Amino acid sequence: MDEEYDVIVLGTGLTECILSGIMSVNGKKVLHMDRNPYYGGESSSITPLEELYKRFSLPDSPPESMGRGRDWNVDLIPKFLMANGQLVKMLLYTEVTRYLDFKVVEGSFVYKGGKIYKVPSTETEALASNLMGMFEKRRFRKFLVFVANFDENDPKTFEGVDPKTTTMRDVYKKFDLGQDVIDFTGHALALYRTDDYLDVPCLETINRIKLYSESLARYGKSPYLYPLYGLGELPQGFARLSAIYGGTYMLNKPVDEIVMEGGHVIGVKSEGEIARCKQLICDPSYIPDRVRKAGQVIRVICILSHPIKNTNDANSCQIIIPQNQVNRNSDIYVCMISYAHNVAAQGKYIAIVSTTVETSEPEAEIEPALELLEPIDQKFVAISDLYEPTDDGTDSQVFASRSYDATTHFETTCNDIKDIYKRMTGSDFDFENMKRKQNDVFGEDEQ
Repeated sequence: MDEEYDVIVLGTGLTECILSGIMSVNGKKVLHMDRNPYYGGESSSITPLEELYKRFSLPDSPPESMGRGRDWNVDLIPKFLMANGQLVKMLLYTEVTRYLDFKVVEGSFVYKGGKIYKVPSTETEALASNLMGMFEKRRFRKFLVFVANFDENDPKTFEGVDPKTTTMRDVYKKFDLGQDVIDFTGHALALYRTDDYLDVPCLETINRIKLYSESLARYGKSPYLYPLYGLGELPQGFARLSAIYGGTYMLNKPVDEIVMEGGHVIGVKSEGEIARCKQLICDPSYIPDRVRKAGQVIRVICILSHPIKNTNDANSCQIIIPQNQVNRNSDIYVCMISYAHNVAAQGKYIAIVSTTVETSEPEAEIEPALELLEPIDQKFVAISDLYEPTDDGTDSQVFASRSYDATTHFETTCNDIKDIYKRMTGSDFDFENMKRKQNDVFGEDEQ
């Protein structure tokens, strides 16, 4: 271990593994360590089921009715991949797709007045939806056509909207859309967690709705994908990529000290040895003195023996409860997957509820979501602090990732990856930099 590396990475969460993969592909010498004996850090999938019971300090072990413990892979952090989003692009460019299999999530639903409805995201669905009255449907259809044709580089498509100054609130007014439609457009299509977006220029919102529609167009049922055997497969896939390009991995390796000299990092001390480095990437748990708390997320893992009501017996789906519907500031999300994704025993479903904590009684905040899931066989409640770095790492060359937020997809995680990449290299992130070099020297070429 007493060697000199370009980059040392601490923690094998998804953000860290993608960055170590990119750095390795770009010819950097990388050492990747984790104090845990397993991959994934905060974003791992727990197996067998007995391990999950232990982790949440439940006194009993799983009942017989839960099937074989090793048939379970339970994500600690629930997220889906946008089919046309940045993470899928990263997987394709690095060819990490060779190590994973994905399934399309069967439906996306939105909560209104105590019931759930399928999110209408195409013109045909909009016209058939029970979420809106007849005239509203026509106006919403016009709005969808406007968004689909919108091109920020072609003023002819603007229809009097200035993408840099017109607010989204004004765009909704222009199409005369009512509050319920605004709720599901902003929260279920553009996937905002709060309503702050209404008073900023509309370009980002239009692009988010386009991303949703384009992702949906790829596979039809929903815009989301999910990997078989759980999200813990993702960091492992990128770790393999790093290893192919010469990255060194050490699990179960305690980190005793981050060695600094003159205000910047020079190495990491572990079990009496020092590995030297020029730059360090890590998750917040390795540098508590360089991060600050930025809020909390509550996540409740629920094991069910039935699909969720009113979802056409889907074996996977997402439900968004817009904040307006339940008098909150941020949305509540439900991600549901099942035995069909090799993450649960036959006939079992896992629904994970999550939201940003707003009161001193987080469990009461998610009650509306839990009611949709009844009856629940077993609940596991986790309240996690969210951390963000206190500085950009330019002086210290220590780059901390942000904690995984309450969103149900990986777009914010990818933004963090691109941001850290830019701070480390001084140049904008470019997907081309992730491409494998033509002749993998490590025998990974297709035979």
